[in-house]
Amino acid sequence: MSNAIADINQNATPNAYRKVAYRLLDERWTLYTGNNRGFHTNPRYDVMRHMIAGQNLSMTVCRQSVVSDWAHVFVSDKIGDDSYVSNRSKERAYFPPLYLYPDASNQTDAFATKHRTINYDPKLYGALCRAAGIDPLDQAGPDDDFRASTGDARPSEIKVFDYIYGVLHSPDYRATYAEFLKIDFPRIPYPASPEVFAHISDKGEALRRVHLMEAPALGEMPYVFDGEGDDVVASGYPKFEGGRVLINEDQYFEGVPQIAWGFHIGGYQPAQKWLKDRRGRTLSWDDIGHYQKIIKVLTETDRIMGEIELPLDTAE
Repeated sequence: MSNAIADINQNATPNAYRKVAYRLLDERWTLYTGNNRGFHTNPRYDVMRHMIAGQNLSMTVCRQSVVSDWAHVFVSDKIGDDSYVSNRSKERAYFPPLYLYPDASNQTDAFATKHRTINYDPKLYGALCRAAGIDPLDQAGPDDDFRASTGDARPSEIKVFDYIYGVLHSPDYRATYAEFLKIDFPRIPYPASPEVFAHISDKGEALRRVHLMEAPALGEMPYVFDGEGDDVVASGYPKFEGGRVLINEDQYFEGVPQIAWGFHIGGYQPAQKWLKDRRGRTLSWDDIGHYQKIIKVLTETDRIMGEIELPLDTAE
């Protein structure tokens, strides 16, 4: 504890306070001091520096799973906690970044790149792009907002990211490779055709934007917060009754689909966990709005996953 306090005292500059992907759909603030140990036992600066050096995405995934129903993947644009996807034993989150940024504190090599580079194996990336019928060199510029482009206008590395994300959310993929997914990182099949790639990548993009809670992707929030009370999540709550998520005896979110309430991602049921983690707390206006977004995210995730059609060659 004394080391942590000393770390705060020495490094508590405004730039050191950062949002962290703490749990699914639950961001918190932390003091991130990079490669200085103390406040964080293991800050993983070698990975997390790429998430704070500039714009980035990370497809967070578990290497192992202790359950058969694999759902251990999500996305983040921030530094993250290793229990982000699950806190079960062995189910720890890995944060492979989409882009690698040069280390500004260690520019001893005059020939080293000064710009971000994509974090794909070049041969595999090239082969996947050829199978997809896209140009591997059609990449975002070093200062481009790579998330701004949509559909066919996306740079190739984003189309590939979204394709992988779509594959990992395919119900057929998860069912077919359930046993393999329990013991190692997921293996991604090459697309059977450019048309298959485009379809899966489009669904992956939709999921990515929903999971990052981008406003245009979420649209309207029809889950009205109603009832008279103090807005406190009471002991013994939340409860789900007839399409209502009750936070106490008198107050509730209306019109919540059963699928959203029970939806699993990794080791969590986010619609339940987010409120359970706030028992005894008064929900603010922003909290209420955020929970409505969580319900929309989970409802849309179920819908989009049901639209994914991934032909699999299981003869290998």
